[in-house]
Amino acid sequence: MRKIIIGVMGVGEKATSNDLENAYKLGQMIAQQGWVLLTGGRKAGVMDAASCGAKSVDGLTIGILPGKDSQGMSEAVDIAIFTDMGNARNNINVISSDVIIACGIGAGTVSEIALALKNNKKVILLNEDESSKIFLKKLSPDNIYIVENVESAISQVKEIVYSLSTMVI
Repeated sequence: MRKIIIGVMGVGEKATSNDLENAYKLGQMIAQQGWVLLTGGRKAGVMDAASCGAKSVDGLTIGILPGKDSQGMSEAVDIAIFTDMGNARNNINVISSDVIIACGIGAGTVSEIALALKNNKKVILLNEDESSKIFLKKLSPDNIYIVENVESAISQVKEIVYSLSTMVI
């Protein structure tokens, strides 16, 4: 049976301490569910924090990297996929994930959210910026879920994964 892949997308160098704390805890809780964590793979911000969180509880991590080698890669990435695509790799990030959790908000994160919505993926928003929540929810009310904490994010992922697994194909 194929493993569930949860993408955690978020801010790199400009991540807040709250973003980093949430990302680390997300990584832990994703791994504890037996899901695979997918990030942008870099040793920066949310990507690194989520990967480190997953590894702290022996989770499996995938990093979709922008370059063609391991330069700048998080040490907590188990499976590195080198794309040599720069930011264009964002599409790979979202189409390879069953559910996306956006932790924090920045231009790269918004691009991943937009790509996810174009691919009819479910996106959970975990950030403090009220205006971004309102804007993104208006783009796709059926595919955007707004949560206030990590526990709620994981609970929402469980509901989404369950509903996806019961859909008739």
